[in-house]
Amino acid sequence: MGDPKKTRSKYKGPSHPWESWRIEEERIIKRNYGLKNKSEIWKATSGLRRLNAQAKKLIRERGKGNLQAEKEQKQLLERLFKLGLVNDGATLEDVLALELKSILDRRLQAIVFKSGMTLTSKQARQFIVHGGICVNGRKITVPSYLVSREEQFLISFNPNSSLASEGHPERAKRTQIREAAEKKRAAEEEAAAEETRKLAGDLTEEELKKIEKEIGEVVAK
Repeated sequence: MGDPKKTRSKYKGPSHPWESWRIEEERIIKRNYGLKNKSEIWKATSGLRRLNAQAKKLIRERGKGNLQAEKEQKQLLERLFKLGLVNDGATLEDVLALELKSILDRRLQAIVFKSGMTLTSKQARQFIVHGGICVNGRKITVPSYLVSREEQFLISFNPNSSLASEGHPERAKRTQIREAAEKKRAAEEEAAAEETRKLAGDLTEEELKKIEKEIGEVVAK
């Protein structure tokens, strides 16, 4: 046997390491999406760059009347549609309009968090890495896994994990926080209604009619 194949980086980092605007932008993205490090941003950026390069190449070839380009265009758009990156009937120009956010929002970590299964993005990452999340019945331990349209509504807790139990401390904590938020909202609505009743009780009938008339004029506008 010869030497093992040299592993090469699958992404390209920034051309300049000390750009303050980029560092701040990446810091915000890393925090909002609960990413482990900035290399995850660079991987997504590199993937987006490859899609743009492919789309530009197909646009050029299409202009030359290349039939193979038409076939590859259809395949590319179908693949991106299945991944939820473009809408039905999209064109290559729509591929060029894709942003970094488009890819990050399709990651399993982001979808698990937005679906309400976890309290934070970092907790979503923890659940996935520890094997607590299944996609279409298959355990996925890669937070950057791109979820397809079909799989988006087939995400669940792994039945072989302790997270599958509603009584799990982390899931119970989520329920408690949600119930507390609902109680707080109900209390605020009741307090606002009580304040309205008190205000109405302090007003004369003539003043109430005047207020109702002003409200009616505002609504009519």
